[in-house]
Amino acid sequence: MSLFLIWLAFVVDWLVGDPPNWPHPIRWIGSSISRMEKGLRRLGEKPQWLKIAGVLLWVVIVGGSYVVVESVLVASYHWHWTIGRVTELWLTVTVLAGKCLKDCALAVMKPLKQQDIGESRIQLSYIVGRDTSQLEEPQITRATVETVAENTIDGVIAPLFYLFIGGVPLAMAYKAVNTLDSMVGYKNERYQDLGWFSAKADDLFNWIPARLGWLLFTFAAWCLRLDWQSALHIGWRDRRQHKSPNAAWSEATVAGALGIQLGGPNRYFGQWVEKPWLGDKKREITPNDIVLTNRMMFIASSAALVLFTVIYLMIH
Repeated sequence: MSLFLIWLAFVVDWLVGDPPNWPHPIRWIGSSISRMEKGLRRLGEKPQWLKIAGVLLWVVIVGGSYVVVESVLVASYHWHWTIGRVTELWLTVTVLAGKCLKDCALAVMKPLKQQDIGESRIQLSYIVGRDTSQLEEPQITRATVETVAENTIDGVIAPLFYLFIGGVPLAMAYKAVNTLDSMVGYKNERYQDLGWFSAKADDLFNWIPARLGWLLFTFAAWCLRLDWQSALHIGWRDRRQHKSPNAAWSEATVAGALGIQLGGPNRYFGQWVEKPWLGDKKREITPNDIVLTNRMMFIASSAALVLFTVIYLMIH
């Protein structure tokens, strides 16, 4: 895959994003997961079977995503070079989610600044799994900042990482891994057996990108003249303060850069979940922290693109 195409896709994603009415492979992957889950559950609900089914689900969805994208690219390039290039560019743009993440965060912030808490709760409910119905301004802001910080990894940095390693097929396979985790990778009664493998695989695939995110967000904090030293320190100190081995790296770093606390207890799917706090509370969180986090996301993502390009050129 050419460097020019990756850079062009990065720019197109930030300028255009994912128009809601356009076809999108991730939605197709999600639909495939839902259909296959229903089929596997019809065959049995015993824990032993569901654990095996979880592995089958992962192999078929992830492997299928890779094979389908590779086949589409081969066919499109065989048809015509220009068609192949356009297809590859479009698929590359779809694995990146920088503008989408930024826009979703701003959709929460705008009504928040207008004192429309109800609309902010609704917008937030589209991007988080926690119960938003009773959240007030500080909790809404905190949830939005956390979402941007965590999803910068699986929405931009990790897809770029896998694009440079294996092109669009591998990046799309990664997005399938990530989508599986977001749909079935829960430790609740329904998914603790079927989703166990998807959750573990997502942890593995995000292991390197999450730790790179710690350094990239620290660099972003330095560029924005935020507290980059606290970002570096707290990102390392609180890296294990999360049930996920990867999520706290970026969240804690952002918390350190902004001088706020993230994390803490929340209600998820009707259950109260105790979570440790990340960062030190040097001040109260405000809606403007959403803007600052978006800026850090853009700088960290751009730095990742440059870093991966330099490494790629050194190797090749």
